Amino acid sequence: MTNIEQYKVNVEPFYQSQGDEIAIYEAAYASRLPVMIKGPTGCGKSRFIEYMAWKLGKPLITVACNEDMTASDLIGRYLLDANGTRWLDGPLTVAARIGAICYLDEVVEARQDTTVVIHPLTDHRRTLPLDKKGEMVSAHENFQLVISYNPGYQSLMKDLKQSTKQRFVGMDFDYPSAQLEASIISKEAGCDMELASKLVKIGITARNLKGHGLEEGISTRLMVYAADLIKQGIAAPSACRTALVRPITDDIDIRATLDHAVDQVFG
Repeated sequence: MTNIEQYKVNVEPFYQSQGDEIAIYEAAYASRLPVMIKGPTGCGKSRFIEYMAWKLGKPLITVACNEDMTASDLIGRYLLDANGTRWLDGPLTVAARIGAICYLDEVVEARQDTTVVIHPLTDHRRTLPLDKKGEMVSAHENFQLVISYNPGYQSLMKDLKQSTKQRFVGMDFDYPSAQLEASIISKEAGCDMELASKLVKIGITARNLKGHGLEEGISTRLMVYAADLIKQGIAAPSACRTALVRPITDDIDIRATLDHAVDQVFG
């Protein structure tokens, strides 16, 4: 028997609302609508879902999707043990049985033939066929499916099929405004607003380079890392190069541009 409590979010995650996304999600959950969240890396998509699971008091099962993921990884498989074979439910099946929110993070990283298995759970059927086991799982009344991805990152070969997209309501996420992002960093890292604002300034410089040598800008998460390093006594310029510049690019020219931005802000 699965212990539902192990999937509960017991401590409130810090989340700063940017608009009406909380009300929209609550309405979607009330109708058990599948939700698709789109936005750049590190803009708060996963934190938002964690916060909503806490706010609604519902268990949350998160799956980090990858290109090696198979349908069996989601649904389940037979395993060999001392007594022969036994069936082990996958995370999607567990969520459907216990009435959890199942969050498939970066779902486009999974193979398209894998994502097809979620279709019966996203329409009026709300069922999950376990073909290998010969069982049809009817989703618990509290079950909800949520997927996320970064629409600006994946190639055309890694986009969702329209037949999948049109089973979800969509929510767009983006990096917050400079002032709001600074307040988030200040809260998350426990630093003052002056430092947080300087980090945001560097982040904005990097985001302006997206599509001009950078695949992705600096995430809010990385700015928190930089603030953490500074709190540990690392000089601000060195902390910024370590947390904000080196992780996102190996291009010498781009690094030089961002290093210069760091020196301008903290010089």
